[in-house]
Amino acid sequence: MTNQEQGTPDYTMGFGEEFLESLRRYTAQANAAYLIPYLRPGLRVLDFGCGPGTISVGLAGRVMPGELHGVDMEPSQVEIAASVAQAQGITNATFHVGDVTALPFPDDFFDVAHCHNVLMHIPDTAAALAEVKRVLKPGGILGCREMICASSFTEPDFGVIRKAWDMLEDLLSADDAHPQMGRELKAHMREAGFENVRANATFDIYSAPADVEFIHRLALQWFLSPEITEAAIKYGAATRELCDEIASVYDRWKEHPGAFLGVAFGEALANKAFA
Repeated sequence: MTNQEQGTPDYTMGFGEEFLESLRRYTAQANAAYLIPYLRPGLRVLDFGCGPGTISVGLAGRVMPGELHGVDMEPSQVEIAASVAQAQGITNATFHVGDVTALPFPDDFFDVAHCHNVLMHIPDTAAALAEVKRVLKPGGILGCREMICASSFTEPDFGVIRKAWDMLEDLLSADDAHPQMGRELKAHMREAGFENVRANATFDIYSAPADVEFIHRLALQWFLSPEITEAAIKYGAATRELCDEIASVYDRWKEHPGAFLGVAFGEALANKAFA
């Protein structure tokens, strides 16, 4: 499989259309609310692992006439982010293809650094945080929001869907990712030398009929796609029988009046120490 089909070794999720639809649903207001009170006009912001830029543009709007620089390893996502900014009239956002462990910026350059579901996909957490700390100004703010797979849930479960979450955890772990990064953020930030770490946890909720339809589509067309299931079977995270069972149960789940899903996230804010 190509990287586009399966995802790079450091990005298990791939870049299929259904999964990209899930990324495009993210906004600064909904998914970076914990960071927004710390933003003000004139600040310079780094959004590392910016993806399609739907959170980036919201952050950029709040610091205008300051700057936002989005960085992502995937060129197609950088192109989409630039298009999203242009479509929304955001003129203070610039997007770069790059690696968070080797950022193309000088020391002490940014006032704020942000990421959403990025550290969980980087094998060397310490290297990523060290590089982000390098480009932050003394006193600068780091804000991260990362998934906690073990605390996420689907209701009703029918005695099966928890196995889908377990399958995702195993697949992430097989790619040297960190499926519980959200609850580990505080420890990682402290170990990286950040100060004044403030940690919290929240959920993204999917309950409205349109949300239930979206999750059903995401489960069948992305999570249970041949690319993902073949990788899961290869790594020993699933069997063909389990994947077929999960698909059947998600059809039942979609029609259940109590269908409800919660994705758990850890959020943490910290400051770079003054010299």
